[in-house]
Amino acid sequence: QVQLVESGGGLVQAGGSLRLSCAASGLTFSRYDMGWFRQAPGKEREFVAAINRFGSSTRYADSVKGRFTISRDNAKNTVYLQMNSLKPEDSAVYYCAARIELLQYKYWGQGTQVTVSS
Repeated sequence: QVQLVESGGGLVQAGGSLRLSCAASGLTFSRYDMGWFRQAPGKEREFVAAINRFGSSTRYADSVKGRFTISRDNAKNTVYLQMNSLKPEDSAVYYCAARIELLQYKYWGQGTQVTVSS
């Protein structure tokens, strides 16, 4: 069965950095576009970043552009989210997700908590 397992979350001070990882299993990872989403308490889940299956194209939410970088290693079946210059408003549960190109995201991880203190 398909599993996406996020790791790397934690507590960090404003201005700090974290790197999230999402390890995939049970699917042919190189066939899937990957995305990161986040959900803060009382808010809807929102898009953060996405990368195509080749790793050649990325897209970011305006709120994280220039601070976050998404990347992937198809040999390791893993997608990453490097988060720099973190702000308190970045605090949320971060989820990775997988989809076949242009379709809805089909597989989701369980999430990892990121908390940024001011």
